[in-house]
Amino acid sequence: MDSLDRLVDKLCESSRRNFHNVYEYVTWPKAVEPESQWFMTPELCSLHGTEAWDLLDERAQKRLAFHEAVNFFSLNIHGESALMQGLALRLYGPRSRTMSPYLHHFLDEENKHSVLFGTFCERYGKKIYPDRKVFALGEPSSPEHPEQGDFLFFAKVLVFEEIVDRFNLAMSKDTRLHPLAVAINHNHHIEEARHLAFGRHICADLWAAGQRSWPEEERRAIIEYLQRFFLVSWREYYNPDVYRDAGLETALHGRVSKCNPWQLQSLAWEHPASVARRAAMSEKCKTFFAQISALPEVMAL
Repeated sequence: MDSLDRLVDKLCESSRRNFHNVYEYVTWPKAVEPESQWFMTPELCSLHGTEAWDLLDERAQKRLAFHEAVNFFSLNIHGESALMQGLALRLYGPRSRTMSPYLHHFLDEENKHSVLFGTFCERYGKKIYPDRKVFALGEPSSPEHPEQGDFLFFAKVLVFEEIVDRFNLAMSKDTRLHPLAVAINHNHHIEEARHLAFGRHICADLWAAGQRSWPEEERRAIIEYLQRFFLVSWREYYNPDVYRDAGLETALHGRVSKCNPWQLQSLAWEHPASVARRAAMSEKCKTFFAQISALPEVMAL
């Protein structure tokens, strides 16, 4: 039995042992109070560390954090929708025979996550923020090497889920948050640990095989694509619609020179505090891809 067979068996056993009914996992309150409770760790909010954040009173900060949580859960919904489509296509493909037993669990767990995220967004946020198509960047492809598509799919999944998991882990331990936010983030983190272990193994295997058989220019195109995907994935966390829904233009009017939603997006993205936060939360994923030579060791975010 090779290492992938052993990993698939281990992950399948863990998924069976931890199987649960998502409809009984949490108790949904009739309503929540966005201005009096934290729904996202304040230090993870996109404007945290900027002068705009410091000028908001605590109620406004909590209101912003609530909408950031709705955006974060919306990102998960769209990312997992693309993920489930890709997994379904690979369930019984010729290159997926060894993986198929675990892909069923993977699909089941991602669907359950979407139930939790979607219920929160629609019940309390009254919306799911639109998909900005982070999975569609005109990825490189090679008719002679269709396995490149598998690598890119699992690599994108890994980038997306590694970033998400850093948020999940922090919020699953944050006692300041509403218990519902803690529970949803905890559930996702626990199951993502299996998904991430699987993704790292698959990406390492596919890239190692590709280094032996893919032309250098095709490998270089894939590396450049992954760098762009990293940036586009992070951009989704800086959503001007969040700032609009949180009423920041009104709250900050006359207190900062540029306070419309798009200006706040630029402020949040470019601020040194945000750059440092992205770097810290991306480090584990970047290190993995650099170790297998699928990303450069130094990459600005």
